[in-house]
Amino acid sequence: MKIMVLLVSVFLGLSASALAAGDVEAGKAKSVACGACHGADGNSMIDMNPKLAGQHAGYLVKQLKEFKLAAQTGGEEGRNNAVMNGMAAALSEQDMQDIAAYFTSQTAKEGEAPEDVIEQGGKLYRGGDLERGITACTACHGPRGNGTSLSGFPDISGQHTTYLKAQLEAFRSGQRANSHNGMMEDIAKRLTDQDIDILSKYIAGLY
Repeated sequence: MKIMVLLVSVFLGLSASALAAGDVEAGKAKSVACGACHGADGNSMIDMNPKLAGQHAGYLVKQLKEFKLAAQTGGEEGRNNAVMNGMAAALSEQDMQDIAAYFTSQTAKEGEAPEDVIEQGGKLYRGGDLERGITACTACHGPRGNGTSLSGFPDISGQHTTYLKAQLEAFRSGQRANSHNGMMEDIAKRLTDQDIDILSKYIAGLY
């Protein structure tokens, strides 16, 4: 009897996962409007808009949910962005899963880091700064910036420098406050303008 209960539980769990998974083809159709800012394949040509290609699906869904929450609460909760709030407001959970499935299936185009930031940027990215209480970026995002889908840490490798800089500044100011357990807010508030400039340029060249 216990074995039967266990098998049923496992089956239901797998079924729930299957239902929650997005459909790539459906996502491609639903993502048409996203292409104006993020590119049809998720490789945005506008440096203030993030590349979505290859991003972890779970992370994309989380952001869409938080944009929708911000739309529902007038920006009091979630992640507030005037454009994205409106885009996410009408999306169902399945829409989000489908769109995320499509973009995560795409291949991100490589970026490039300027030579003059590689040494200093690499040192801060890989080792942090113990004296200032800055945790190494590798702790969550990995040595190549790929993050991990299970932990929810995003892939930041090859991301546009302008976008990375804007997000680090937003975390530092508190304008953006939706990271896991407030980790990014805590780290970013310890970063100087120079740190942010160097890190955002360095990460753009990671793969």
